[in-house]
Amino acid sequence: MVLPLYQIDAFTSQLFKGNPAAVIPLTEWIDAELMQNIAMENNLSDTAFFVPNSNGFEIRWFTPEMEINLCGHASLATAYYLYQIAGYNKEDILFESPAGPLQVSRKQDMYLLNFPRWKPERYNENTDDILEAVALKNIAGVYKYRDLIIEAETEKDIIQCTPDFTALKKTGKKVIITAPGSSADFVSRFFAPVAGIDEDPVTGSAHSQIIPFWSEKLGKNRMQAKQLSKRGGDLYCEDLGNRVIIGGQCAFFMKGEITI
Repeated sequence: MVLPLYQIDAFTSQLFKGNPAAVIPLTEWIDAELMQNIAMENNLSDTAFFVPNSNGFEIRWFTPEMEINLCGHASLATAYYLYQIAGYNKEDILFESPAGPLQVSRKQDMYLLNFPRWKPERYNENTDDILEAVALKNIAGVYKYRDLIIEAETEKDIIQCTPDFTALKKTGKKVIITAPGSSADFVSRFFAPVAGIDEDPVTGSAHSQIIPFWSEKLGKNRMQAKQLSKRGGDLYCEDLGNRVIIGGQCAFFMKGEITI
């Protein structure tokens, strides 16, 4: 079996920035264990597999350690592949996914993901072990939807944060840290050692949760965000009330083949 593989940097216009994703087009689904092994071998934060269906495409995402229910940057990279490489010419792309239907549109060189709106609520359970592992100073609040969200007071606190990833993995939690931004409306970082990713460079699904958080807090529906990983990433964010829009650019890195 020979499968094509494309690697695309998402949420950036510059190569070697943003979040690299592997994109693997399929004509029909292959075994889930094989997809998991391919994702492990790729050793990127996410590998997207997709197949065509009568409405558009079905899509699934795998980290090196598990299948996940939503991934923004690999969806963005898949949309880039379809529009820029495969010659897809319809106005919108519809993905059927584990998180439900996801629509992607193109606006000039930006790709816009129409994603679930996951508004976090204040989290009142004991988080001492998590806070100790994250080692974030000047905490303003703790919230949760899918992931634990820790609000810091300043962007500097986010930049200077140095988690203990071994300890964080033992908690079993994925953690977003976020604060108001200086050159963007808000900034964040995302830690998921439990999923085989100590720090994800840019995380679309995290923004399904922090867009409604910051929209309410800042009183704005349209915002610019930055993820402050080493690679860094830029995101256009919009709160629609029942869904969110997460937008970004992509940079093509390589095409290859997998022989199994």
